[in-house]
Amino acid sequence: MKIKIATFILFSVFLLLFACQKDDNPKGDLAHIPYYPESYVLDLPKHFPQMYIPADNPLTKQGIELGRHLFYDPILSADSTMSCGSCHIQALNFTDGKAFSTGIDGIEGRRSSMSLINIGFAQSGMFWDGRAKTLEEQALLPVEDPVELHNTWEHVIAKLKVHPTYPAMFREAFGIEDRQMITKELAAKAIAQFQRTLISKDSKYDRIQQGKDFFTDIELIGQGLYFDDDPDLPDMECGHCHNTPMMTSDDFFNNGLDFSSTFYDFKDYGRGEATGIPIDNGKFKATSLRNIKYSAPYMHDGRFATLDEVFDHYGGGVKNAPNRDRNLQNEPITPFYRKALLAFIETFEDTTFLNNPAYKNPFE
Repeated sequence: MKIKIATFILFSVFLLLFACQKDDNPKGDLAHIPYYPESYVLDLPKHFPQMYIPADNPLTKQGIELGRHLFYDPILSADSTMSCGSCHIQALNFTDGKAFSTGIDGIEGRRSSMSLINIGFAQSGMFWDGRAKTLEEQALLPVEDPVELHNTWEHVIAKLKVHPTYPAMFREAFGIEDRQMITKELAAKAIAQFQRTLISKDSKYDRIQQGKDFFTDIELIGQGLYFDDDPDLPDMECGHCHNTPMMTSDDFFNNGLDFSSTFYDFKDYGRGEATGIPIDNGKFKATSLRNIKYSAPYMHDGRFATLDEVFDHYGGGVKNAPNRDRNLQNEPITPFYRKALLAFIETFEDTTFLNNPAYKNPFE
């Protein structure tokens, strides 16, 4: 507690000094820095959909680089100990490996950190409940969340304005003429630009779609189970919630995690918390299965530690609820079929994504 108080006092002195130095940063103090933003074009394979890029936030090399720095900079948190990257770790498929993510005060959140893999293609909203419509909106929320970074954007922007490098980076990315024009909206735009580049496109499945590789026999059996397209195999119905090529349908489902006799008996309302519609209670976004083995634990509350536990759930552990998805079979999955399903799912493993230097922490 003493450390927190000391941190607050030091920051108050910092703000006072900043107020006194405003005259040292006259209007137009960044205008001498060249502003030549370089357009960044996503290199997407033909079997991918096009990504929607907001007209007011086009991708530029400078904007993406600024966003990468902000994403990994603990300057966004109240005590400068955590960043966005603290809960979205590249080696863990941009999750944190925890059932419940912990913020700067050591308080656990209600849900697990979602993977950011191919997040730029999401159109139904961000977070498990879809409460933020865009990446720009999403980027604003963790900073002021009392359980996460527990800061205020006013404090963050004050620090960015007197930072030795960020004012110039904002100038190069957005053409502002002086540091007083740095805003939380511009910071969120930069972070969103970086997140739109987090694209997995080099899995075995992707190479197969480009005619560069082939499925093995067991992978083909898994594909038949997954998509219900082989009359000689049982229907697993996986593709309804986790469709190709993103391995998510970008929608919200009740996948039978908890028993509920009404729409109001769920511990976590999920999507219904965002929409206020009772039938949405207990529904959560279907995450991507790309690199899924690196995203453990599984589900919005991390209740399953392994993929085998996930198979146990869908193979007989599904609970009843009034809005439970009708495609859930809830039938036992034999060891061989589990092996085949996993073999097909593993064709979406993309280790280049996990090691791409463009996504790494620039401060390391």
